[in-house]
Amino acid sequence: MNKPEALKPEALGASGLVERARALAPLIAQEADEIERTRRLTQPVVSALIENGLYRSLLPQSFGGAEAPPEVFMQMLEEIAKADASTAWCLGQCSVCAMTAAYLDADVAREIFGKPTDILAWGAIANEVHVVPGGYRITARWDFASGSRQANWLGAHVQVLEADGTRRMKPNGTPEIRTIVFPATKATMHDVWDVIGLLGTGTDSYSVENLFIPENFAALRDDFTALREKGLLYRITTYTMFGLGFAAISLGVARATLDAAVDLARAKHSVGITAMRENSAVQGLIGRTEGNLRAARAYLYSTAAAAWHDLTRSGNLGEEHRAAIRLASTWTIHQAASVVDAAYHMAGATAVFRANPFERRFRDMHAIAQQIQARDTHYEDVGTNILTNSALPRGPTI
Repeated sequence: MNKPEALKPEALGASGLVERARALAPLIAQEADEIERTRRLTQPVVSALIENGLYRSLLPQSFGGAEAPPEVFMQMLEEIAKADASTAWCLGQCSVCAMTAAYLDADVAREIFGKPTDILAWGAIANEVHVVPGGYRITARWDFASGSRQANWLGAHVQVLEADGTRRMKPNGTPEIRTIVFPATKATMHDVWDVIGLLGTGTDSYSVENLFIPENFAALRDDFTALREKGLLYRITTYTMFGLGFAAISLGVARATLDAAVDLARAKHSVGITAMRENSAVQGLIGRTEGNLRAARAYLYSTAAAAWHDLTRSGNLGEEHRAAIRLASTWTIHQAASVVDAAYHMAGATAVFRANPFERRFRDMHAIAQQIQARDTHYEDVGTNILTNSALPRGPTI
């Protein structure tokens, strides 16, 4: 499979990301079986993503990134997810991690992201760093590090313990969380990713022993008072961008699964049974499922567009928009899972064979629906917001 000609990083603007993602889809689909088998993105896929600047979609322009608006980022991931969910997941994870550059000293950010091959990944929030002269010291282990097998930098979100053992607190009374960044060579990787779906993400664990972190390699990520970049993109938290990105991935998986079911229905015949394309039950199911998927996509993208529209006018993303994005992201993932379920069951016995384009996507989709961005408690959080503050925004004013 021929890869599209790579662009120089400085030549890749946000407008080209979606087209280049679409052009890479055949290569990624071709590598998907090997990605699944090895539980890692293959080198041809990683190289293609790097050469075409996709890992740098959310990196500030001042460091050679595209600084893409949310809609472009989402469309890019959606296109990749149609070919392989694991690739899209790693790309989404590492792309959002790169937003950390906006909170770092410029010289540190250039050291971490100075080359197109520089990739940052991190795991779940856990553990504590201890204040020492010039920085911090830590011995710890973290889990759920999607994209860590492609990364040459690793990060972690940790609480800070002062030299006297007291916990450092923010002015609002909550513990201060710092994102520490260090070379991947300083960590020990632990191969633990034995799961039912998203096998190819290699979402392993990693640990460090008595590691020193210089002060300027510990960012106050998602604390807007610590921002070094002026771009509007960085007025959106990484947590919110994860929600939008992973919801877009779920749409890509659902789109590919439903398309495969439609292709099957057009061609499948069984002896003594009405052809699928002539079966009124199948026809109705396809129509309803197509409507559900289109509605979910429209809802997610319109919510993101409304938030971006107001952000460009006011310079800030209000709580009502953050709640609206959280609701749309969570609901879209759940709706996408329902679409995949419908397509999987529509395919009948055909769906259980690994050679057909159903069972992997079924497993991947249900792995997506189990992670933090899809948890049901988000509905409670949004409901609380509606009851105690105000109604969610209805949409952009054009």
